[in-house]
Amino acid sequence: MIEVDDERRAELATRLEQVRERITSATRDAGRDEEPTLVVVTKFFPVSDLVALAELGVTDVGESREQELHEKVDSLREERPDLLKAPTRHFIGQLQSKKAKRVASLVDVVQSLDRPKLVPLLDAAGAERDTPLEVLLQVDLEENSQGRGGVAPAELAALADEVAQASGLTLSGLMAVAPRGEEPERAFERLAALRESFLADHPAARVLSAGMSGDLEAAVKIGATHLRVGSAILGSRPAAR
Repeated sequence: MIEVDDERRAELATRLEQVRERITSATRDAGRDEEPTLVVVTKFFPVSDLVALAELGVTDVGESREQELHEKVDSLREERPDLLKAPTRHFIGQLQSKKAKRVASLVDVVQSLDRPKLVPLLDAAGAERDTPLEVLLQVDLEENSQGRGGVAPAELAALADEVAQASGLTLSGLMAVAPRGEEPERAFERLAALRESFLADHPAARVLSAGMSGDLEAAVKIGATHLRVGSAILGSRPAAR
């Protein structure tokens, strides 16, 4: 049974409001009219938190582990089928080839497509859906890559062209993570430059997912349309199960 504790709901409401205020302030400071979409990252947290967030008005949530995603969707299907279509579910973790099809059947958006091998797998899964699967290309911003995922900037154009030709996929934009040990502003400036040339070839793919709890202001400044925020709303991450 999915039960939402009143104290936890109040905590989430307070934290959510604080993050929304940060986003509003950052949007104003950047001279932007429209605020980015907040994607609340619920990985490692129970499905009851997801339910509470939905009831608090959260429209988008993110998961990064296939097994946990599957368990949460199963729980919703059994007890809260009203939440199967909303909030929008995003997969933001590194995607394993053997799990690509299953992930595609459970989410609305895959934000972490980063290599050609995944394209036919996701394309086949997308073809089985009512509408094509929305995907973002994860760009590696590491100058000396440490394996956090992402396509190398030099290979981005080729991957984008391949996805654009896949009938079961919709190329919606780019995603990136600021590298550890580097000022987010500097990394996001590189991302913004890459995006300019990317949009010249794919003008409809305007989604830019960047920024997390610690660097969302820097992401808003360079034009992020989606922010992936976890700990600032949900608190310290519990031990992985």
